[in-house]
Amino acid sequence: MIQVNLDVMLARRKMSLSQLSERVDISLANLSILKNNRCRAIRFSTLDAICRELACQPSDILEYLPEAEEPARSAE
Repeated sequence: MIQVNLDVMLARRKMSLSQLSERVDISLANLSILKNNRCRAIRFSTLDAICRELACQPSDILEYLPEAEEPARSAE
């Protein structure tokens, strides 16, 4: 499973999701989906814009977790 750690990078940069949305010109709704680990894909152009604005590497935002380490999800 791929874990999205966008919230961690935002906290480290002391930036809100709204601020990032304005700076990278990506809708707040789409960034929220990404931040909450509900996305199924991400465009390289989106990842590039986020990494450029947060001055980070893709590996700071995306993390691979083997099946045994997946966090438990609540039933929706």
